[in-house]
Parts: sequence; C-alpha cells; structure tokens
Amino acid sequence: MGVTAPAARDEAYMRRALELARHAGEAGEVPVGAVVVLNDEIIGEGWNQPIVSHDPTAHAETVALRAAAVRMKNYRLADAVLYVTLEPCAMCAGAMVHARIARVVYGAADPKTGAAGSVFNLLQSSSLNHRAQLTGGVLAAECGDMLRKFFEARR
Repeated sequence: MGVTAPAARDEAYMRRALELARHAGEAGEVPVGAVVVLNDEIIGEGWNQPIVSHDPTAHAETVALRAAAVRMKNYRLADAVLYVTLEPCAMCAGAMVHARIARVVYGAADPKTGAAGSVFNLLQSSSLNHRAQLTGGVLAAECGDMLRKFFEARR
C-alpha cells in the first residue's frame, strides 16, 4: 500500500475488511471482515464463517489471526494491527491479547457485546498482561449499514 497518512491507511485496510465482510454476507454469515497487517502488508484475512464451518470460534478476527499466525510461523503477532468491521467480542478480544496484537482498529461499535469499550474493554484491561491501542469508528457508517441491511433482510 505504500507509505500513507495513518487515517488514510486505516481507511484503506478497513475497506479491504469491508470487502471480506461482503463475502461473509453473501455466504449467509453475519457480514464481518478482518485483516491483520504487519509492516504495511496484509498477513492474514478472515470473514465470519461459524455457520459454514460449524465452528462457534470462526469469527472474522480469529480466522484472520489464525491465517497470520500460520504465515508468520508464530502465534505471537507483536507489532501487528488488526482491522475489523465490527467491534470485537470478548472471545476475539481475548485472542488478540494472547496474540499480542499492538493495535486494533474497528468500524462499527457493538453496544450489546463489544469488548473494546462498548460493554467491556478487555483490550486495555490493566488486569491482563497485554494491552492494545484502540481506534474505533473507522468507516463506522459503512460498516454499520452493511450489518443493518443484512439483519433487515433476514427479518
């Protein structure tokens, strides 16, 4: 992606996460997408797939973390940034802490199960041995609209 201003970089990676979220929605999954970036290179991608994979842990973030860990041959992803279209849940935030993700950037807040500040803030808890920097609200309207439209269509 080259060297760009931080806000522009965040938007560019969030747009890729939105593309992955669309893929999830087309497959009948809740449309959430995630990318893991290290040194301005995508090292892992994922989209929600718990239904198709019969795996309750197959959220976009965990799929992206697994791909990144395999690629790096290390479950520790220090200095990596995780971009996700929806604020992470407690399970995903816990996985990010264990992976030592340096920064988490999310689009839409999740006022029901968000664990990056909305309901809990596991990613910055002083009770845990690792804390990540947080940036929320990147392309929030687009991320939220995709989720809203998905759930409206299902009603």
